[in-house]
Amino acid sequence: MMHPEPAFFDDVALPDISGAASGRAWTLRPADPRDVATMVQRSGLDPQLARILSARGVAPDDAGSYLEPKLRNILPDPYVLKDMERGVGRLADAVVNNEAIGVFGDYDVDGTTAAALLHRYFAALGVRLSVYLPDRITEGYGPTADAFRSLMNDGANIIVTVDCGAAAHDAIGEVAADGAEVIVLDHHLMSGAPPASAYATVNPNRLDDISGLNTLSAAGVAYLAVVALNRRLREAGFFKTRPEPDLMGLLDLAALGLVCDVMPMTGVTRAMVSQGLKVLEAGGNVGLAALGERAGAKGRASTYHLGFLLGPRINAAGRIGHARLAFEMLTTEDKARARALADKLHVLNAERQAIEAAVQQEALQKIETENLGEDDIIVVAGAGWHPGVIGIVAGRIKEKFDRPAIVIGVEGAVGKGSGRSITGVDLGSAVAAAREKGLLVNGGGHAMAAGLTVSEESIPALRDYLVGALADDVKHARANRTFVTDAVIGARAVSKSFADMVAQAGPFGVGNPEPVFVLADMRPAHVKLVGANHLAVTMEDPSGEKVRAIAFRADGEKLGAVIRGAQRLHVAGKIRPDDWRGGDAGQLQIEDAAPATA
Repeated sequence: MMHPEPAFFDDVALPDISGAASGRAWTLRPADPRDVATMVQRSGLDPQLARILSARGVAPDDAGSYLEPKLRNILPDPYVLKDMERGVGRLADAVVNNEAIGVFGDYDVDGTTAAALLHRYFAALGVRLSVYLPDRITEGYGPTADAFRSLMNDGANIIVTVDCGAAAHDAIGEVAADGAEVIVLDHHLMSGAPPASAYATVNPNRLDDISGLNTLSAAGVAYLAVVALNRRLREAGFFKTRPEPDLMGLLDLAALGLVCDVMPMTGVTRAMVSQGLKVLEAGGNVGLAALGERAGAKGRASTYHLGFLLGPRINAAGRIGHARLAFEMLTTEDKARARALADKLHVLNAERQAIEAAVQQEALQKIETENLGEDDIIVVAGAGWHPGVIGIVAGRIKEKFDRPAIVIGVEGAVGKGSGRSITGVDLGSAVAAAREKGLLVNGGGHAMAAGLTVSEESIPALRDYLVGALADDVKHARANRTFVTDAVIGARAVSKSFADMVAQAGPFGVGNPEPVFVLADMRPAHVKLVGANHLAVTMEDPSGEKVRAIAFRADGEKLGAVIRGAQRLHVAGKIRPDDWRGGDAGQLQIEDAAPATA
């Protein structure tokens, strides 16, 4: 492999950083120089790719398999998941005996893709499958006995839940008494025993599951379920007179659910996403192909396409429309129908963005007028705020104020809230404790996100409780947060070829963060506002070498002020191909910036 000329990469220490927009200290992710040298000599890797791998804990002997993860080498026996063998055995009997099967799925990306994955698999078997996706506004999260009975009225006495069900004790108990057999495929954290009336509960996060597969989302669990079911049917001779379904062709759906539910990109999850991206790029799912075209997806398929182009448009259906639209697009084989549905989802996403912007503006005004911005956790509420966007707005407020945030939309005397946290602050546990103290009608979640239902009159008491409970954790987390970078590079490294080289270490996500590179002592020669609040920047290094960069949502924020206000800058960000200019052009997606002192 050809290595870049020495001037292409500057292997130097971080410059002195003060006054960074993020308020964080910049650090350099450590790598083992001996491992880096071994990878370069033994495998012919580019030195910077070797450094990226070493910094992520990849040993020289594992470099090859890490760069080309293969499912056949890493896919576990699905039966290591508690109850998988029992649940799959019942489904296999249903297929052989031509029994009707129902699926209840959640309305977000993970639930919708898991339901679509099962639909496509069972359709390939020739098995009738009824699918029920709830309405976020009128029904809320999780299955109800009425929803189960709707599937039973379609003839399905075997019901599979995906991305929900592990806590649905009452609903499952009701329909089990009527003869339904419910198989739960979930991944949410469980604090107690699985539903006693469920036929099987497959969840890597149930307390007695020792599979170690807790990086799987519901779509990942559903994929392992069809792998196990396919094997069971093969052993029973089911495929002697008919072709087997294409399991690899379902990996684009699994990858979409895994990425959009922010699962760690490690182990089997990373391998599934890696192979799923290849399926996505081949365009096998006509719905995803149509949606990608409508969203303007360009270049090689990546987790960016899944998480920022496809995912939000699919989520828009469940947030302000109905998840059925997305489900139909993911399961249709009609290209014209797929394009029409993709157009609808694109429009819904634009509507979602407009609603989100309005709620965010109102929330920020309330934070200012009510002096909430200095609270250790920001709890802000407003009448009529759409429940489909409050989680996104909470994330934006968290980013702006660098502290946990909960946004509550109030209808009547009841508020529905969604919260987002910062690393080191367990918001889900605090919300669960507030529920135990009687401050909430309902609530829970995990460390980084939570949802809740609260009476309007209890919101001030909830705010006081959470601020008191989390103040020390928030202060400690903010004081010790760092901005982690991977290397200092020269301006010429900002190119498509360098971005493509770095991408070999992907797919990126939690557990395998996308590399962040530093360009030191850059002059912002030209800064231009693009879109509503993005900044396009042309920078020059001391030799006059130019770099194109983009800082998303930076105008009006501290990052934009630093970029506009400094004569020279240290900037840090991710290198991406510049599809607009083409060729070997690249651009830096700026994540942080600091004035360069003399």
